[in-house]
Amino acid sequence: MTELLIDDDMLDDRVLDNPGWASLTAGVHARFAEVHGRAARYRPDVSSFMTLADPNDPQAWADAAELAGPDAEVFIAAPKLTPPPGWTAQMVLPGVQLVGTALEGAEDEEAVVLGEADLNEIFDLVERTKPGPFRPRTIEMGTYLGIRRDGALVAMAGERLHPPGYTEISAVCTDPAFRGQGLAARLIRAVAYGIRARGETAFLHAAASNTNAIRLYEKLGFVHRTGTTFAVYRTPRG
Repeated sequence: MTELLIDDDMLDDRVLDNPGWASLTAGVHARFAEVHGRAARYRPDVSSFMTLADPNDPQAWADAAELAGPDAEVFIAAPKLTPPPGWTAQMVLPGVQLVGTALEGAEDEEAVVLGEADLNEIFDLVERTKPGPFRPRTIEMGTYLGIRRDGALVAMAGERLHPPGYTEISAVCTDPAFRGQGLAARLIRAVAYGIRARGETAFLHAAASNTNAIRLYEKLGFVHRTGTTFAVYRTPRG
């Protein structure tokens, strides 16, 4: 297995330059990893995310093509993505990465831990709110919390990428009928509370066009770190 060697002197925000690679090859998510040379991905039932050791390295792209197989759709995120010939862009979306340097976590008595028994409701909420890809084992990536109203799941947030020293907050979503009540902010703080309890720092990603969400994140204490690109590509046909 390819490894990203990280010593104590490197446990700073440099792991966020390539958080997917650090998560799969040097973090606790190594157990979910499928690695081929300089490319790695989560097992398909966990996440659709693929990552490259160096997005500027043609060999990493070649390894990714072999790992995914011919004419396969893959999701990749990195600051700059320029695939070699033969890769077809299905979607390219500018994004931002923010770090919760001033974020204050807080326990929430109404937030409940979500598990396998809640998957049907989770998928229903994801389908209605479109927070991003969610697979049958995504909840195994970290803690997912939800808030219910009259027994129904109406808001959710959880943990995704987990590079050393950091945890990504993801899948933040609220049923449209319950927006404007501060549920997303409460869940972000609740998830962040657990992250901080482990001695880690929260970070997250957002589409650059999602200005409302970014304003909320900044109000909560997240600061802009860098830009990124979310892309779906189809591998060469072989």
